[in-house]
Amino acid sequence: MAELCLKVLDGNYKTLAVSRGEGEACIVFSQEYKEGDMILFEASQQGTHIWLQLDDALGKSLVYVTGMAAYQIPFGNKRINLSPKAFSGTKHLICAREAKDYEVAAYRNLAVNVCDQSEARNIFPHAQANVETRGEAVFAAQNAIDGVTVTSCHGEWPYGSWGINKQDDAEIKIDFGREVEADRIIMYTRADFPHDNWWKQVSFSFSDGSSFEWELQKKDNPHEIVFEQKRISWLKLHDMKKSDEPSPFPALTQIEVYGRM
Repeated sequence: MAELCLKVLDGNYKTLAVSRGEGEACIVFSQEYKEGDMILFEASQQGTHIWLQLDDALGKSLVYVTGMAAYQIPFGNKRINLSPKAFSGTKHLICAREAKDYEVAAYRNLAVNVCDQSEARNIFPHAQANVETRGEAVFAAQNAIDGVTVTSCHGEWPYGSWGINKQDDAEIKIDFGREVEADRIIMYTRADFPHDNWWKQVSFSFSDGSSFEWELQKKDNPHEIVFEQKRISWLKLHDMKKSDEPSPFPALTQIEVYGRM
């Protein structure tokens, strides 16, 4: 069992709270966060599956950790893609628990990570894109794997999405940090019509060298495709072709990738 360590640091890297434990660690942080504060997580064994909760309003995700991971507490416009309850107030519950073997082996959405940030290192899954509309948090790549699937609008939480800034060469990569077995993708494309456009075709490429094209329809409920099981460490969504409707704003609300370790 891995030794786990959680810390809350201020902007000068002074430790404000710490918890260590074998297989599990929790912090009840009874202060208001200030700009520059961050949460650090580390496990004694690299390549560890962890149930990680950085804030009780965000919930927890089963993540794969390969080294020390840092999460910058967001403020101002950097937090409007999160629930307004997240990181607010004077009492916060931060928890980490090493996952059981049966939890890791379960068939599940391998892409969801409520703890993701654009600058995240050593914690997976991780979403990264070559463009995010105006660099705004409400259009960040991380929104596509945060577990929120409301497609009917765009903007502040719960309407965050990955926005492509009208770029034809936009692409998003979901990195799992290790090989996984996947056989199903579910996509929620943003459907704030008539503000939004929609993609009539998209392409997926995978780390094993395979790829496919996927024809989509205009709708506000999820698209789903099942394919022969692939052993992959990442996938990429690219070459999205929008419809002939006049709006220049197609976007991705959520992508789910199902499979097992």
